[in-house]
Amino acid sequence: MPLKKPRLVIVDDNAALVANLSEILESSGYLVHGYGTCAAALTGAREQGFDVALVDLRLPDGDGTALAPRLKDASPDGEVVLLTGFATLESAVAAVRAGACAYLVKPCATQELLVTVEQAMRQVRLHAEKRELARRAQMAEKLAAVGTMTAGLSHEIRNPLNAAALQLTVLERRILRLPKEAQEPLLEPLHVVRDEIRRLDHILEDFLQFARPREFRPRPVDVVTVLDKVLDLLQGEIERRGLVLERRYEPVPHVAGDEERLRQVVMNLALNAIDALGRGGTMTVSCRLEEPDAREVAIHVDDSGPGVPTEARDRIFEPFFTTKAQGSGLGLPIVHAIVTQHGGSVTVEESPGGGARFTLKLPRAS
Repeated sequence: MPLKKPRLVIVDDNAALVANLSEILESSGYLVHGYGTCAAALTGAREQGFDVALVDLRLPDGDGTALAPRLKDASPDGEVVLLTGFATLESAVAAVRAGACAYLVKPCATQELLVTVEQAMRQVRLHAEKRELARRAQMAEKLAAVGTMTAGLSHEIRNPLNAAALQLTVLERRILRLPKEAQEPLLEPLHVVRDEIRRLDHILEDFLQFARPREFRPRPVDVVTVLDKVLDLLQGEIERRGLVLERRYEPVPHVAGDEERLRQVVMNLALNAIDALGRGGTMTVSCRLEEPDAREVAIHVDDSGPGVPTEARDRIFEPFFTTKAQGSGLGLPIVHAIVTQHGGSVTVEESPGGGARFTLKLPRAS
């Protein structure tokens, strides 16, 4: 997927100036929208956000210094550059007070415009980096909490689970000695209880993976083999639900990793896609090199389901965060932990055909 262009807005009632600035900035790789009034700019900022706003001090329905903080409220990570044709000390002070990161005098030279916008974009990127660092710190704290809790409780939980499973097996054998007509009403609730014990055991196993990660020794792994093993295993469930599975493999080199854990990653992502689709729909699994000489192999798991809400994408890899009615909130965090251990990355975005796209990037083997 191509990187998104930085989004700029120009707020000025001089249509010719807006057109000229837009042409310069668009030729430099920015996506530009122009507005002639405060009201229109605020509506656009609330609906689509922005990275940098170039705002005239004098507008038909208001003042640029009053508009600047309202724009930042609408898009907190964005930066504002104020424009004016009449530079004074008072207007410069007003720009600083309004929260503007820079101040340009019209008409400004092309190079000065581009340098100022790039400086503002650096501030935007710094905001994003700070937010990502805070998110990672929060995730690390949650992972530490999971490890501490699991280490103390795993033994106490697993022992009674094993005892309960053993007694259910004994009970099932006794039931099977009864007449046929008496077995069915007794076996049905027994199977329900056994399934729930298995579910609890799987949840506990998820916790243990956080608490006691195994030693990691990367070896060359064939990506297509990993994908096929997982998808072949899920083929029955895919057919039972009436789903369409598409495999789109391009020739890719081996990646450096642990095959068993990479199968677990693909399994979790494929099961998520199947759950999102319910009955009917398409799941597409693909692999490719982003570029001929790329050092990473990309694996995409796409589905045609409802997708992941934008507000959930930043949190979906956090422990205990889940959008499902039932779930431990550990499936995707385990994926994230395993991929990070491999020196790779995992992201979620909208699929080109609608639905969700999870992208794994793994370093190729030496």
